[in-house]
Amino acid sequence: MVGIGGSLRTGSQSERALRIALAGAEEAGARTHAITGSELILPFYDSGIPDRTPEAERLVEAVRAADGLIIVSPGYHGALSGLIKNALDYIEDLRPDTRPYLDGRGVGLVAVAYGWQAAVTTLDQLRTIAHALRGWPTPLGGSVNSAEVKFDEAGGASDEKVVSTLRLIGRQVTEFAHARRA
Repeated sequence: MVGIGGSLRTGSQSERALRIALAGAEEAGARTHAITGSELILPFYDSGIPDRTPEAERLVEAVRAADGLIIVSPGYHGALSGLIKNALDYIEDLRPDTRPYLDGRGVGLVAVAYGWQAAVTTLDQLRTIAHALRGWPTPLGGSVNSAEVKFDEAGGASDEKVVSTLRLIGRQVTEFAHARRA
């Protein structure tokens, strides 16, 4: 299971949300790997340029090997962050694979924004992108209003319902992967 998310700020609210969702995946039996912050600093994706940086190659290979993904984006001005969008654009490199794009993979999606409007619209955009990449978004998505909920360094949040929701998203991705393998 690969988690992609956060911002350039180490320990951001969106990165902490990602780690809680990954903990839920681990509780359901998944081995997880988070790609966050500086690991997401990639050149702008260009399909016409075949050469990839080592960071881009690691991202593409991690997604290629994954049975599921959890993607968490901060909501900036009502949309997902450019950092996350650019990382998702690299999934185009999986187009020629036997399992193209996110085909057959569960995808848990979470948006964290300072306000409900940006959180909800960002989650909607993440769902649209997951569908376009042939992924299977989990039935439950997460919209977190960081004006009301604060994540802590210990892996919790000020609202236990948010923690439960994020863990459930991680479990749903893992359960989907187990069902696909069966």
